[in-house]
Amino acid sequence: MAETTLTNTTGIGPRPDGWRGIASDWSSDQRAFKNVSWGKAMMWIFLLSDTFIFGCFLLAYMSARMSTVVPWPNPSEVFSLHIGDVSVPLLLIAIMTFVLISSSGTMAMAVMQGYRRNRKMSAILMLATAALGATFVGMQAFEWTKLISEGVRPWGNPWGAEQFGATFFMITGFHGTHVTIGVIFLLIVARKVWRGDYDVGERGFFTSRRGNYESVEIMGLYWHFVDLVWVFIFAFFYLW
Repeated sequence: MAETTLTNTTGIGPRPDGWRGIASDWSSDQRAFKNVSWGKAMMWIFLLSDTFIFGCFLLAYMSARMSTVVPWPNPSEVFSLHIGDVSVPLLLIAIMTFVLISSSGTMAMAVMQGYRRNRKMSAILMLATAALGATFVGMQAFEWTKLISEGVRPWGNPWGAEQFGATFFMITGFHGTHVTIGVIFLLIVARKVWRGDYDVGERGFFTSRRGNYESVEIMGLYWHFVDLVWVFIFAFFYLW
């Protein structure tokens, strides 16, 4: 008669068959889970799910662009700025990209200073990151205002394929929402770092164990993800 259970290699006791056995193995895997906090693990899971959402959006954009028989708008014309009598293509987009990529550098330094227990410098760098993020959102709002004033709508635009407006507002708006939420949470965590909540173990939201600046690192994971997504949006919308 076949045995219904298998003995695991740790000698703790029998391991169930089937899916229960697989779940038991994963839940007891010390190398994978022992040194990972719930906050960091949940952030990685959230970023993975967000990757699928942005991936679906970009795939939809590629499908719409390659399947339409109407000419697609030229990004150099649509996203150009007029300085005097000169039209400069993609100038605003280049500045937006520089600002957001620079914010990744300040966020990385904020995480480093946090783990060095230099709370004031960490808070200052997080505030600088939030300021750069808010600047990016402000420039994106200007870009939207400019395109709307020129006739771009989710259902059409004066330069060509009607799908352009719908995909542009949906994807850039979804990303801009992520940046806005990130700025809000950066301000919250920066305030806690400045007050020393992580040094004394002050109870409250986004406050971890005493002396643990992991919340700053978790914010860094989110912010770097937002910056990475913009690289793909920049390549698909503005360079293709």
